[in-house]
Amino acid sequence: MQAQINKVELRNLELDDYKQLKNSMVESYPEMANSYWESKDIKKLLSIFPEGQLVILVDGVVVGSALSLIVDEKLVDKRHNYRQIIGDYTFSTHNPDGEILYGIDVFIHPHYRGLRLGRRLYDARKELCEQLNLKAIVFAGRIPNYAQHSKKFTPKTYIDKVKHKELHDPVLSFQLSNDFHVLRIIKNYLEGDEESKEFAVLLEWNNVYYDESPKLINLEKSVIRLGLIQWQMRQLNNIEEFFEQSEFFIDVVSGYGADFALFPELFIAPLMADYNHLSEAEAIRELARYSDPIRKRFQEFAISYNINIITGSMPYLDNNNLYNVGFLCKRDGTSEMYTKIHVTPNEVQHWGMKGGSHFQTFDTDCGKIGILICYDVEFPELSRIMANEGMNILFVPFLTDTQNAYTRVKHCSQARAIENECYVAIAGCVGNLPKVNNMDIQYAQASVFTPSDFAFPSNGIKAEATPNTEMTLIVDVDLNLLKQLHEHGSVRILKDRRHDLYEIKKIEQ
Repeated sequence: MQAQINKVELRNLELDDYKQLKNSMVESYPEMANSYWESKDIKKLLSIFPEGQLVILVDGVVVGSALSLIVDEKLVDKRHNYRQIIGDYTFSTHNPDGEILYGIDVFIHPHYRGLRLGRRLYDARKELCEQLNLKAIVFAGRIPNYAQHSKKFTPKTYIDKVKHKELHDPVLSFQLSNDFHVLRIIKNYLEGDEESKEFAVLLEWNNVYYDESPKLINLEKSVIRLGLIQWQMRQLNNIEEFFEQSEFFIDVVSGYGADFALFPELFIAPLMADYNHLSEAEAIRELARYSDPIRKRFQEFAISYNINIITGSMPYLDNNNLYNVGFLCKRDGTSEMYTKIHVTPNEVQHWGMKGGSHFQTFDTDCGKIGILICYDVEFPELSRIMANEGMNILFVPFLTDTQNAYTRVKHCSQARAIENECYVAIAGCVGNLPKVNNMDIQYAQASVFTPSDFAFPSNGIKAEATPNTEMTLIVDVDLNLLKQLHEHGSVRILKDRRHDLYEIKKIEQ
C-alpha cells in the first residue's frame, strides 16, 4: 500500500483508462496467465452498457474495477459457466430489459487492498441496481483457498465453514460480509482456476426496492399516514348519533391525509344501553344487529373520505354463534371481515363468545397489513405467520378496563413490532359507561410501535396519545425503513430464524 494517498475517486470506466486497467488486472491475477481483458472487450462493454462499468482511482491511477452486464433472470437460473454468461466474450447475453445485474469481474490491485476499496465498488453496484430498478445482483465468486482444503472438504462443507468463520477465504469471506448470500455451487465455472478447483459460488444480493411492474399512477406508497382514534365512551341515543360521531373522526383524520383510520374494539358498546334490562349475553346479541348496517355505512365513509377504515370490532352472529369481528373497509369500496381468534375468559363467561377459525393478511393500496383484536396480540404465533406473508403494519384495536390489562396489550404489541420487523398501531376506548353492564370502565393509550434499531426511535415508540383522553393520533410510518431493516439491520430476526430446528405454520381448516 502507498505511504500516502491524496485522492480516491470512483467513477464510470472510460476507454482511455484501458492501459491502467490492464496493468492492475494483471497484478490482481498473477496466478492466471493472460487473465486481462482485451481492449476490444472493454470497448464493447462501454458501447452496450457504459453505466455498468466502474473503476476506482487512487491519485489518478486505476487500481480496481467492477464490470457488469444486465441479463435475463432465466439465464441465471440455468446451470452456466463463465463463458456462457458472457456469450463467449461477445457479451450477447446483455439485455437492457433484463432483471439481473450480473457481475462479470471485480478486482483491486494488491498494493491497495485493505482500504475497503472493494466495498466501495460493491456499494456502487448496489446503488446502480436500485437506480435501474433491477431485481438483484448476481455473480459467481471464486474460492481461491479451496485448493488447500479440497482433499479434506467438499465445496459445500468448505463454504459452510467459511460462512461460520471457521475458515477464511479472501474472496468468499469478503462477499459474504457485503450482504451477499449463497445460491448454489457451480462446477467447471472458470477454466484454469486451479486455486478454486474450477468451482465457483453463485451469490446474490436482493434489491429490496425492486418494483416488478412500475406504474405511473397508483404507485404503492412508502410513507403511510395512520389515523388512530382514541374513542370516548359516551351515551348515544341511537345508531345515527353513533354514525355522526364516527364520521366526525373519519373526517378529521382524512383531513390530515391519513391512509388508515383505526377504531377501537367494541367501540359501539354505548348502543347496548337500550338492552340493559336484558342479561349480558342477551344484550350483546341484540347489539349484533347493528354490525351489518355499520359495515355498509363505513364502506360509504371509506369511499367518500378516500381512506381505509379499520372498524375496530363489534359482536356478530353467524348460525347463532357469537363472534367478535371487525371490517376492513377499503377506499375502493370493497370490504373484508376479520375475526378475533382468542376470546378472553370474560367474553366467554359473560357473553358466550366464540373464537374465530380464520386469520389472514390483507392487501391494501398501502401494502400488506395484519389486524388482530386485543387479546390476539398476546399470542405471537399469529403475527409471525402474518409477517411471513409480508405484513408491514399490524393494527390492533383493543378494549381494556384497567391499566394492568392495557400494559399486557402494550408490551405484547411492542414485542410483535420488534420480532416481526413491522409497525404496530393500537387504539382503544377511554372513559366510563355506567349504564352498560360489563362495560363500566375503560383505560387506553393509542400508540404506534416500531422495531428497535438505528432508523427508529430508541424506545421503539413512534408516537403515543395522552392516556385516557379522547383524541386522535396522526402518525407517519416509512415502509422503506422496514426494507432496509430486513436486509441491513443490526439484527435480522426474520432472516436469522433457525428453520432447520423449528417452524410456525398455519393449519388449514
